[in-house]
Amino acid sequence: MTRRKPGKQKTDDGGSPPSPSHAQPKPSPELSASAIGVESERTDTRHASKPAPGLYLAATPIGNLADVTMRVIDVARAADVIACEDTRVTGRLLRRYGITAPMVSYYEHNAAKVRPGLLRRLQGGDVVVLMSDAGTPLISDPGYRLVGDAIDAGHGVFPLPGPSALLAALQVSGLPTDRFLFCGFLPSKSAARKKQLAQIKDVPATLVFYESPRRLPAVLSDMADVLGARAAAVARELTKLHEDVRRGPLMQLADAFQHSGPPKGEIVIVVGPAGQRDDDAEDVDTLLLRSLETLSVRDAAAAVADVTGISKRTVYERALELSKGTRS
Repeated sequence: MTRRKPGKQKTDDGGSPPSPSHAQPKPSPELSASAIGVESERTDTRHASKPAPGLYLAATPIGNLADVTMRVIDVARAADVIACEDTRVTGRLLRRYGITAPMVSYYEHNAAKVRPGLLRRLQGGDVVVLMSDAGTPLISDPGYRLVGDAIDAGHGVFPLPGPSALLAALQVSGLPTDRFLFCGFLPSKSAARKKQLAQIKDVPATLVFYESPRRLPAVLSDMADVLGARAAAVARELTKLHEDVRRGPLMQLADAFQHSGPPKGEIVIVVGPAGQRDDDAEDVDTLLLRSLETLSVRDAAAAVADVTGISKRTVYERALELSKGTRS
């Protein structure tokens, strides 16, 4: 990302900024803090020399460094220590905003060793900030044990809300957002993955998953097998230069990524709720059912695959499911 060189501040029309003597009028009472739901200044770290002691859970950008909130920057500047997964990753964010607070690495495999030291710092009245590499701490991310121990010890725990790949993907998926279930990462083995998918198959909510790019084709294929013909979206590299969202029925997405191969970047999969089918998927089922009236399963699948462009294997598997239903 290109950074602007420091220079003279400009106004929108290209002139110099107004002098202090030409200050803007004070906002009307209708725009007071209380009127817009903002709490008193004691909860706004920008108005305090130092935040209250405690553990602060700071959401960090998932790609675009400009997405960090002003409050996260203010609290991080005042922190006694910042606990983060990878100091190299967090270090880039801190350098961007001139934050010099010391960092300590805190991740899944060293958490048991590092956590007691962070709790001692809290006991001593320090401001401890927990950051993930990207997004909101504790969401598929280490930290919940630290939060639990801090609460048990009577320390304050404060959220600093901000970016989340989970919510960003849900927003752009085009799928229902009134009720959703975050499922994290599925197992790496197909059998275990299908078992877990079967457990949540009937949940009446949109399902959201994190996934590694190299497993994406196989995961989508398993989802199509277990969850059926549902609408879905695959969001990749959200907020980054090569952000991409593909939408369609699960079996179509599975087929597309099987042919193109695993993509690069961070992946979020969003799947429509049980009972909701994609229009394209319904068209495939309609074509198959009509074809099965006069053709064998194999011939019906071949005919529909030619019309829709979906792989013969995917259509054949769906034809088998439908044929069992029509014969029962």
